[in-house]
Amino acid sequence: MTLSYSVPSSLEYFASLVQSDDHFPLLEAAASLAQDEYPELDMQQLLGDVDQMLARLKRRLPADAPSLQRLRTLNQFFFVDLGFAGNVNNYYDPENSYLNAVLRTRRGIPISLAVVWMELAQGLGLHARGIGFPGHFMVKVLLPKGQVVLDPITGQSLSREELAERLEPYKRQSGLVDDYDVPLGLYLQAATPRDIIARMLRNLKEVHRSQQDWQRLVAVQDRLIVLLPQAWGERRDRGLAHAELGDASQAVADLEAYLDNVEDGLDVDLIADRLSALRGTRS
Repeated sequence: MTLSYSVPSSLEYFASLVQSDDHFPLLEAAASLAQDEYPELDMQQLLGDVDQMLARLKRRLPADAPSLQRLRTLNQFFFVDLGFAGNVNNYYDPENSYLNAVLRTRRGIPISLAVVWMELAQGLGLHARGIGFPGHFMVKVLLPKGQVVLDPITGQSLSREELAERLEPYKRQSGLVDDYDVPLGLYLQAATPRDIIARMLRNLKEVHRSQQDWQRLVAVQDRLIVLLPQAWGERRDRGLAHAELGDASQAVADLEAYLDNVEDGLDVDLIADRLSALRGTRS
């Protein structure tokens, strides 16, 4: 008898990683986003490289090192010795979201740097979590004497006053001032791994959309729909990208699904008109 098996596609592999919130491997899921651009990426090698970084880091610390010492040693290792930093010269390069490139160049954007940093922090036994702060992803660490919020671009700890100052432009733009103001603490809630991957994908989405790279945008939308199957806006956006590529049948299916599930969206009339036009081109 001949045994045969098929290698899962990169999207199937991603789906297997993100199917459960109880066992969600953040680093691996984040690293897998690069497989659309790097189909031959050796995921086990990448994960092993991070494990080796953690092993090097652990050798610098006694087993009973207090939390603050572990945090300081991690920041020295990550930001100073290894030189991880923000890619300020090319911030909107999609490579900044691909962990294989981030590990190679040691440059990234806040959220990609944060994913690697948090993996090392948690490997040291630190209680580290990501924060979906508006406009600039942050990390926080719970220490015996309280919580520290850090900028993953620099490792700098930020006071409540500095965080409030960074938040001010967003709050004004969103109308969250005066009677509509909300406490700073609401912006410092821990992001779930699913939230983090969704934000990474939406960063890529905006880059590809701004460049009108519809083929890459569809690949990102495929992942967002697997990750967030009830986010019907993502189905709509994939349909519109398919339309740009001339894939009328795929576009119609996605836009129909959007209209079937979103009855009170502000754009339902516009999408219905687009759908009608696409049905005409398909017939």
